[in-house]
Amino acid sequence: QVQLIESGGGLVQAGGSLRLSCAASGRTFSTYAMGWFRQAPGKEREFVASIYWDGVSTLYSDSVKGRFTISRDNAKNTLYLQMNSLKPEDTAVYYCNADRFFERTMTSPQYWGQGTQVTVSS
Repeated sequence: QVQLIESGGGLVQAGGSLRLSCAASGRTFSTYAMGWFRQAPGKEREFVASIYWDGVSTLYSDSVKGRFTISRDNAKNTLYLQMNSLKPEDTAVYYCNADRFFERTMTSPQYWGQGTQVTVSS
């Protein structure tokens, strides 16, 4: 069982930056692949980024590639999402997730956090 708690969301102007954190419970954090999804009002939840258990392999959606960076600190059981050059279309609730299999973090991960709101004003 893995419990995930996101933090770091808020209101920022276009062009600004935010860093999201996701604290995970459990002593097996380092064995899980992790990722981020987001859901904008009236839209389906969409994949943002994923990271392999060792932090070496990462994958990004085309919409955030080059602006967002996913990383993890296995010693602190924490996942991060550094978001730069934010745009109004990045406004959404951001959810972290975890799964034993990297591929599933991009589609249907097993564990989800409760989400944190990110609002980008123009």
